[in-house]
Amino acid sequence: MFLCLFVFLAIGVPVGVCLILPIFILIAIEPVTTPQYLAQVMYAGVANFMVMAIPFFILSGSLMDGGGLSRRLVRIANSAIGSITGSLGMVAVVSCMFFGAVSGSSPATVAAIGAIMLPEMVRGGYNKFYALGLMTVAGSLGVVVPPSYPMVVYGVTTNTSIGTLFIGGIGPALIVGGILILINYVYCRKHGIKGQKKASLKEFLRAVADGLPALFMPIIILGGIYGGIFTPTEAAVVAVVYSVVIGLFWYKELKWKPVLAQFRETSTFVGGTLLTMAPAAALGHIFAYQGVNRVISELFLSVSDNKYVILTLVFGILFIAGMFLQTTPIIVILGPLFLSVLTPLGIDPVHFGLMMVLALCIAFCTPPVACNLFVASSMTGIPVDKIVKPMLPFLGGLVVALFVVGFVPDTVHFFIRLFGA
Repeated sequence: MFLCLFVFLAIGVPVGVCLILPIFILIAIEPVTTPQYLAQVMYAGVANFMVMAIPFFILSGSLMDGGGLSRRLVRIANSAIGSITGSLGMVAVVSCMFFGAVSGSSPATVAAIGAIMLPEMVRGGYNKFYALGLMTVAGSLGVVVPPSYPMVVYGVTTNTSIGTLFIGGIGPALIVGGILILINYVYCRKHGIKGQKKASLKEFLRAVADGLPALFMPIIILGGIYGGIFTPTEAAVVAVVYSVVIGLFWYKELKWKPVLAQFRETSTFVGGTLLTMAPAAALGHIFAYQGVNRVISELFLSVSDNKYVILTLVFGILFIAGMFLQTTPIIVILGPLFLSVLTPLGIDPVHFGLMMVLALCIAFCTPPVACNLFVASSMTGIPVDKIVKPMLPFLGGLVVALFVVGFVPDTVHFFIRLFGA
């Protein structure tokens, strides 16, 4: 099955088809189950109320960007930290965190914030390749900062509370953002890049007042979920309605024609996602029936019974898988397998889910399948190979953040305890 899977991937067969064809080849050789049962499992894999949260979170991010929210978030960040050494780089990271909290998409964060910050950073004395490398990696915060569609996919796949994942994700997001800001600060000190003119209190308050609707988005989503007002799926729908109202009637920068185009784009994306999730669910049942989970667990434990060694092995596999596959199929296929290995070692599903999301966010920047890298290249016309080298220190920062989150559970559990999740 795995051999067929990799052969199909290598010749360019769509991921969803790559997942289902090996199953039918298997049952043609050895009838371990029936096609009728597989059809039922595939339907059950996507006929889930929580799955509906994925398209709505993605759509809300697109609508917020089209409604002018990203520009206002950048203005707030710039007015808050504009006078610090390397401030424009810091503003880029903080703006990615803000936008990630309303978009949940890594490539969208690169495109939205990069279009605003890259010209400003070049004018401010930054090397254009360095600035683009920073934006490419900082865009990964789009999936680390909750709410995030990979967190939703993981929650649906492993039956883990999505709301708890969102709360637990606050700690990893702050760690990643802090490390990227520190690396940028060291670079700017070394190259003598000064901060910008300090904004007055009046300018800062004016920026906050103008961007207040954008800042309220994560408060509405997380507050509504934990206040018992609505479920994560209902929160995603509320986010879409809120985005449309703010964009159309508050800022008046969102037009109906782009809204309809964004609906079409989101539908196309969701179609591809469901085509991946349905056969992946069937593959998971085949793995369980054939005892693959047990075999993999025994394989890892034969290497070591130290959870830190096993976590390092898992991270390495996720890095490699992320270089060749997109996020959704990796989560759906490997999430339950690795969770069955790590749960006996005392690692809970929420902690592992956030480790997995953070490990896979690195894959957004590592070729050959590197969404952020190609978005950054297409935006600027700069070849990919010119972006990779200045990006490496920031990728190293993401790896450090992953090991900190993986080896120090309180980076996740502190906020869960704090909010009583």
